[in-house]
Amino acid sequence: MSLSPRVVPAALAGAALETSRRSDKRRRRPLRGSDVVRHLFLLVGAVVALFPFYWMFVLSTQPSSVIYQYPPALTPGDRLGANVSAIMEKVNIFGAMSNTIIVAVSVTFLVLLISSLAAFAFAKFDFPGKTVLFGVVLATFLLPSQLATIPQFLLMSQLGWVGQLKALVFPVLASAFGVFWLRQYSTSAIPKELLEAATIDGCGFWRQYIHVCLPTIRPALAFLGMFTFIGSWNDFMWPLIVLNDPSRLTLQVALSQLKTAHGTDYGMLMASSLIAVIPLLAIFAIGAKQFMSGITEGAVKG
Repeated sequence: MSLSPRVVPAALAGAALETSRRSDKRRRRPLRGSDVVRHLFLLVGAVVALFPFYWMFVLSTQPSSVIYQYPPALTPGDRLGANVSAIMEKVNIFGAMSNTIIVAVSVTFLVLLISSLAAFAFAKFDFPGKTVLFGVVLATFLLPSQLATIPQFLLMSQLGWVGQLKALVFPVLASAFGVFWLRQYSTSAIPKELLEAATIDGCGFWRQYIHVCLPTIRPALAFLGMFTFIGSWNDFMWPLIVLNDPSRLTLQVALSQLKTAHGTDYGMLMASSLIAVIPLLAIFAIGAKQFMSGITEGAVKG
């Protein structure tokens, strides 16, 4: 028994219509009380997260006389250009930003390179003292970073690097967090069989690292790279200690000079904060997908 050619299309059309009706019913599901509460909670969270940035922008457009008023002005003023011009007169903002970009990019690249190499070795290769060495790396988490400030400064002084940008780069290249994070990710993300197959095909360590390891751990690298870049961009204490040449100051140190013993112009200070935070927001907006992927996949794989 065979179906007529007209019967099959009619049956398919009927099934498609029924599926469409069911989908419409699901879409028209009445809004429940729990949905309202959840959306209100998310809305409040979004407002709480975004309001500080809006408030910083509002203050950056106001003179100090308006900032001190009560109740405060909640709408932007017209002093943003004047505040930015005043900042540029007092601080070499473009030179400081260039120095910060050089340091942050250098630190991020070298931390990713060194951490990924060490993590790949710890995760997929056996060598004498591996467990002890990895334990030493983890033990450095117990030490506050401020503990190394004086030894690092003495070392930079003996090397003649005080006042130079490389004094901001080399002391932070060995990232214990970076090694731990990428090692945990690589352990479960890179199958041992894949490395064995690569070895059989004649791939040495470097080809395995470049063609197998790096593409596999890309989300974790994106998270670590953004985390490292933001930390280097916002670093203040170590650059303040080791830099003594005004032409080599980083952005955070240069902007700190806006605060004087005679008082602080908060409109100008907020405008400088806006200048400092805009590049970070732009980077996060561009890499948010990889950043969140690195966090979620790392949490599952780790």
